Amino acid sequence: MRPVVVTEFIRLDGVVDSPGGGEYEHAGWTFKDIEFVPEAYAVKGREQEEASALLLGRVTFEEFAPVWPTMDDFATYNAMPKYVVSRTLDDAAVTDIDWADCHVLRSLDEVAKLKEADGGPILVHGSAAPVQSLLAAGLVDGFTLLEFPVVLGSGKRLWAEGIGRTDLRLRNTEAYSNGIRLAEFDVVQ
Repeated sequence: MRPVVVTEFIRLDGVVDSPGGGEYEHAGWTFKDIEFVPEAYAVKGREQEEASALLLGRVTFEEFAPVWPTMDDFATYNAMPKYVVSRTLDDAAVTDIDWADCHVLRSLDEVAKLKEADGGPILVHGSAAPVQSLLAAGLVDGFTLLEFPVVLGSGKRLWAEGIGRTDLRLRNTEAYSNGIRLAEFDVVQ
C-alpha cells in the first residue's frame, strides 16, 4: 500500500494558504521577512526524489498547473503522475494542459484505490479542504510540516473546526537558524 503524506508550509496559526504567492491578502508569507536558510528547504528535495505521485485539490491544481511545468526545480514532480481530487473540474481541464500525466479522481474511493496500488509515496501539497476529507476518511499516513514563525490571523487552516481527533507520532524534527521548524509525523491508525 502506498503511503499518502501531506506536506505543507504552515504558519504558527495553522494557516497553509498561499505560502508562495497568490491573491490572498497575506500571500507569499514564506518569503517575507524570513531569512532564506537552504537547509530548511532540503526536505522538499528529499520529498521530490522519494515521491511517486502528487495528489492535489482543485484550487491547488489550478494555482500550480500554470506555474510548476516551467520550473526547473520541480522537474521530478513535473514528470510524475498527478491526480486532482475534484467533483467539478471536467477531465479536459486537467488532461488537456501543458502539465504531463494529470488525471482526475472524483471520489475518496478512487483515492483509496490509488493508495492500494503498487508504488511509492503519494504527496499532497497545499489542498487544505481535500486534506481534511482525506484525514477524516483515514487515508492520510503522515505529515511533513515546515512551520514558519509567523502569525497573520486569517487564511485557510489545515486543522479546521470539527475535523475530529487525529493522533500523530513524531518521527523527526529539526529547527533552523531562521526560526523555521520541521516536524514529520506518522498518523496513528
